[in-house]
Amino acid sequence: MRASRLVSMLLLLQNRGRMTARELADTLEVSVRTVYRDIESLGSAGIPVCAERGPAGGYRLVAGYRTRLTGMTAGEVEALFLAGLPGPAADLGLGPALAAAELKLVAALPGEIAGRGERIRQRFHHDAGGWFRESEPTPHLPELARAVWEDRRIDVRYRRWRTPREVTRNLAPLGVVVKAGRWYLVALAGDQFRTYRVGAILDLLVLDERFERPADFDLTRCWQEWTERYEAGVYVDEARVRMTTAALERAAHILPPAMSRAARAAAGEPDEHGWLQTLVPIESIRHGHVELLKLGAEVEVLAPAELRERMAGTAYAMTRLYSAGGPRPSRPGPPLSCW
Repeated sequence: MRASRLVSMLLLLQNRGRMTARELADTLEVSVRTVYRDIESLGSAGIPVCAERGPAGGYRLVAGYRTRLTGMTAGEVEALFLAGLPGPAADLGLGPALAAAELKLVAALPGEIAGRGERIRQRFHHDAGGWFRESEPTPHLPELARAVWEDRRIDVRYRRWRTPREVTRNLAPLGVVVKAGRWYLVALAGDQFRTYRVGAILDLLVLDERFERPADFDLTRCWQEWTERYEAGVYVDEARVRMTTAALERAAHILPPAMSRAARAAAGEPDEHGWLQTLVPIESIRHGHVELLKLGAEVEVLAPAELRERMAGTAYAMTRLYSAGGPRPSRPGPPLSCW
């Protein structure tokens, strides 16, 4: 493990140039003290590592030094092929490039190790899309990816959920993210980070104008912070309900994750009949009505009153519809409102 870490540290310094002890520690998932010891070991082994002091300091290799330690282990080859996802690469217009790169890699590796790539293909598959949902068309994604790569500004016409539905924006595209089979753009709109669904882009024009990326921008961190804010901002209300323990267990498979997690966390002790009280976050009365109906007669809304009335109205309408006391009409009548 230590030998592998020393090689990784050497390759990091070779590929990235100057790095601080903290950056090396975070990347290698070790302590700063361990980094200090490893740097000393590299120096003892004859590797020309220079230490530079000051706010802009860090460790770097002597200019011109490059290691020949480029051999790959079997595990590294397996991880690389497992990470080469053909679906997203094809969406970005890089499917042929990915296939060509894998062919070159296989040709350059020893026979026994090269065969592991095909074994990975035969044994593991990643389907990033969600269940019961078709893939969203993203005709502008390859052009958008080019703009991201070249740091070029873009003009977009975008369809959003609130009015006005169609808007135009001039953006500095910083990165694209695929989540649950859908692509999203992270961009600067003015001086604010914004997120846009790529499938909702109606028109896109890549401009000749370039922009300067923020020096401290980190796509992974930015996306994580945005998703946390999004989830926290979506569920602005909550419903107090009583439900069966069986319904609470099924909620993990029926309700959105944020709703089911909160319901389990707030659940009280069940009574002798197996019913318990809990709190469920909801986006709105309409959203809570739609989601909680999925649990049928094993959930009762106690509050808010408006949501309880909607649930009761739907139950009454369904009772009339399915009542055994009268025959079904030969011609369907007006639709029963559930809202």
